[in-house]
Amino acid sequence: MKSEIVDLRSALQFLASIPGQLISTKEPVDPVAELAGVYKLVGAGTPVAPPTRVGPAMLFESVKGFDMPVVTGLLASRERTALLLGSRIDRLPFDLLEALRHPVPAATVTGAPCQEVVLRAPLDLQTLLPAPTNTLSDAGPYFSMGLLRAEDPETGESDVTIHRMCVQGPDRLSVYFVPGRHIDQFRIKAEASGRALPVSISIGLDPAIYLAACFEPPTTPLGFDELTIAGGLRQRPVELTECVTVKAKAIARAEIVIEGEIIPGERVREDARTNSGFCMPEFPGYLGKAQSLLPVIRVTGVTHRRNPILQTIVGPGEEHVNLTGIPTEASILGMVDNSMPGRLRNVYCHSAGGGKYLAILQFRKLVESDEGRQRQAALTAFAAFPELKHVILVDEDVNIYDSNDVLWAMTTRFQGDRSTVFLPGVRCHPLDPSQTPEFSPSIPSPGVSCKTIFDCTVPFRLKEQFRRAQFVDVDLKRFLPEMR
Repeated sequence: MKSEIVDLRSALQFLASIPGQLISTKEPVDPVAELAGVYKLVGAGTPVAPPTRVGPAMLFESVKGFDMPVVTGLLASRERTALLLGSRIDRLPFDLLEALRHPVPAATVTGAPCQEVVLRAPLDLQTLLPAPTNTLSDAGPYFSMGLLRAEDPETGESDVTIHRMCVQGPDRLSVYFVPGRHIDQFRIKAEASGRALPVSISIGLDPAIYLAACFEPPTTPLGFDELTIAGGLRQRPVELTECVTVKAKAIARAEIVIEGEIIPGERVREDARTNSGFCMPEFPGYLGKAQSLLPVIRVTGVTHRRNPILQTIVGPGEEHVNLTGIPTEASILGMVDNSMPGRLRNVYCHSAGGGKYLAILQFRKLVESDEGRQRQAALTAFAAFPELKHVILVDEDVNIYDSNDVLWAMTTRFQGDRSTVFLPGVRCHPLDPSQTPEFSPSIPSPGVSCKTIFDCTVPFRLKEQFRRAQFVDVDLKRFLPEMR
C-alpha cells in the first residue's frame, strides 16, 4: 500500500507488486553512458530524442566497477507517480496543493537508517558511488537525484532543492545554481562573511520528498521548508537526522548521504576534467553548456544504509517533467483559483516543454462575463512562473493529457489572427536555445522570449455550435471482458 511508503526501498517494494511498473537486470552495465542508453529505450520518455518511450522504472543490479546497484525512472511515468502517492493522474496537482495548504513539519530523530555505515574523509567518491553519465560528452559523472539541504547562516531557515552536482575529484563536487535559488542565497551570505556553508546531499528517497522539493517561488518563498509539503502528502513528518561530520541535517531514511561544505571563494569549471564544453543533457532536450565558474562542495563524509541503492535520473525525460511540472501545476491551480474560483479545471505541464516551458490550462466558462478570463488565467500563470513560455487554453471537454485532443482543439477552435496573444520581450528560462538575438532580431539578449498564449477555447456565445458528438455510454466489459 502507498501508505506504507516511507523511503526508496518501500517504494520499490510497492512497485514490484504492480505488473509493469518495475523491471531489473543483472547484466553488468557501464555507468558511463551505457546505463542511460539502456533506459532511454526502456522508459525515459520525452524530451529524450526518439526512439524512447514512457516505461517502467528500472533497477540495474550490476554496475561495472561498483558493488552498488542503481535505480532510475521511479517518477518517469505520471501513472506511476500517482500510484506512489495514492492518487490519480488527473488528481496529482490537487493532492499536492492540498498538502501545501496542510503542511506537516519535519522531525529530527536519532539512530537514522542512513547512518548504518559511516565513512569519513579522506575518501574517494569516484570509486565509492556509481554516479552515471548520460552521454559520452558529459562533463563527468553526476549526482542528479541528490537533495541538497542547507540552512541560512543568518536566520537558520532551511531549504531543500535538487541541483546537478558533478564529481570533480575524490572529495570535490561542483554544484550549479540557477540564479536566485535559495541555497545559493545562503551560500552568498556565508561567503560574504568568509565562512563555509555546511550542506547535506540525500540520495534515494521517498518519492513524495522529491516532488515536494520541486515547488518554487512564489508558492514557496525564501524561508519556506518544502519538506513540510512532503509531510502533508504522507500525513506524517519527514524524518531528519544530524549529520556526522558537518553541522547540517539530512533525510534520515535516505539510502546515501554525502556530507560537506561549500567552500568560500573556491570555483571550478564544470568540464575541468573532460574539456568537453558540455555539462549534461538539460531538460529542454539539448546538451547544456558547461558552466565556467561553479561553487565547490568539499566532501567531509559519506553515510549510507547497508546495501545502499543509488538513485539517478536519465534525462532530459519524463522523470524531470513530473518532478518540475506537477508542483508547477499545483501552484498555477492554487493561484488562479484564488482569483476566479471554479473556472480553472486542471493544468498539465506538457512533456514537450520539459515540465517548465509549456502548460495546458483547462478552463470552464460559466457565464458570458467569463469570456476573456481564460486569458487572465494564462497571464496569472506567466506572472507566477517566469520560466513558462507557452500556454495553450482549452475548454473543459478537451483531454489535456491527450496531445491529439489538444491539437484537435487547436485545429477546430483556433484562428491564428484572433486566438494568439504575444507577449514579446519578457524574461524566460536561459536554457531555451531559441531565445537568442541570432534566432530572432526581436530578442534583445539571451534568455528573453516572446511568451505566447494559444487560446483554443470556444467563444462563450458560440458554445452550442461546438458541442462534440455524443455517443452512448456502454459497459465495455460486457463485450470485451479482458479490457478495463
